[in-house]
Amino acid sequence: MSAPARPKAALAAADPAAPTFTITELAQEFDITPRAIRFYEDVGLLEPARAGRNRVYTHRDRTRLKLTLRGKRLGLSLQEVKQLVDMYESGSDERPQLEAFLLVLAEHRRQLEQQLDDIQVTLAEIEQHEARCRALIGASAKAAPAPRSRPRRPARAA
Repeated sequence: MSAPARPKAALAAADPAAPTFTITELAQEFDITPRAIRFYEDVGLLEPARAGRNRVYTHRDRTRLKLTLRGKRLGLSLQEVKQLVDMYESGSDERPQLEAFLLVLAEHRRQLEQQLDDIQVTLAEIEQHEARCRALIGASAKAAPAPRSRPRRPARAA
């Protein structure tokens, strides 16, 4: 059975030697804005402790942020990321988490493969249009009369 959840302040106080991070440090490390980090807090992905008005992020918060950004790169919604990260931290059997992750990945693979098919069809259409435009340009260049040279006007005397 897993241990009962403790408040973040209690976790930070339990190991005062554990590294902590500021919002600015995390934003710089992951090349995101502090506003994005605060948004992830609002969604429930991060739960920093407070030291007065300042947010104090633990190694756990940093890991959750890293997993969130990785999930976004994979195309997962924040809700999907939260569900998977929460399951990971539950301390229970990993099998349900892995099976859920496989289902999410399979759906995203299907979506990406459909997008890839759509892109390939679009690229083929563009190629056809380009070939037709080049053919029309070539045909019009052959059909167009050669430009006539204009007689030069005599220079004016100053």
